[in-house]
Amino acid sequence: MTKIKSKLKYLKPLKNPFVIILILFVVWMTFFDANSYLIHRELNKEIGDLELEKNYYKREIDTDKKAIKELSAEEGMEKLAREKYYMKKENEDIYIIEYEDSIVKAEKE
Repeated sequence: MTKIKSKLKYLKPLKNPFVIILILFVVWMTFFDANSYLIHRELNKEIGDLELEKNYYKREIDTDKKAIKELSAEEGMEKLAREKYYMKKENEDIYIIEYEDSIVKAEKE
């Protein structure tokens, strides 16, 4: 009999209609509403991902602006043409020096 009374003691607040309404409200707002906690959590994660992507693209824009600024000068364009595309002026020889640690060795088959 004491076990039954102790169980009823815990169920007594559930007889109050305000407690029932509060529980239903919390469950509804957490899971079923259009502004539920679960949806907010997903949206906050997406916002965080988009912020990281935004910072990445800002850094890329800054590096591209620096590259454009360097290439806008005649010396920068000439440097790029010589280093990347191995272009040269007339009556000029180019020597490419490669170090052993920078050469990719072909594996023996």
